[in-house]
Amino acid sequence: MNGHCLCGAVSFVSPQAREIGACHCGYCRRWGGGPMLTVHCGPDVKFEGGENIGTYASSEWAERAFCRQCGTHLYYRLHATGEYFVPAGAFESQDFELATQIYIDRKPGYYDFANQTPTMTEAEVIAQYAPPQE
Repeated sequence: MNGHCLCGAVSFVSPQAREIGACHCGYCRRWGGGPMLTVHCGPDVKFEGGENIGTYASSEWAERAFCRQCGTHLYYRLHATGEYFVPAGAFESQDFELATQIYIDRKPGYYDFANQTPTMTEAEVIAQYAPPQE
């Protein structure tokens, strides 16, 4: 699966995937103005134009990346596993299916998806992905 940022300074190739996850957390909504719709691509995403990628450590366990030229959101990456979650809109193909929603208890009341999907609350997400506290 191929994709790129708005200006083309960063492009990527990802393993084939069809499922989109929606994140309703406050960080994603603030970052993109609404829920973040991403494709779980695993750790094997290859980027070209790496000098144009900026990153931001948005939590202890993950970082977000963007194109330094046009600002396009490029990925959310988990530090522990190296897994990438790439915005669905950055892919050339748009043959996706909404499969999951996380931070469902943080979703504001002004939108709803018609799709019925499995969901996780904030506590469930943190329990699964956050590093253990020492």
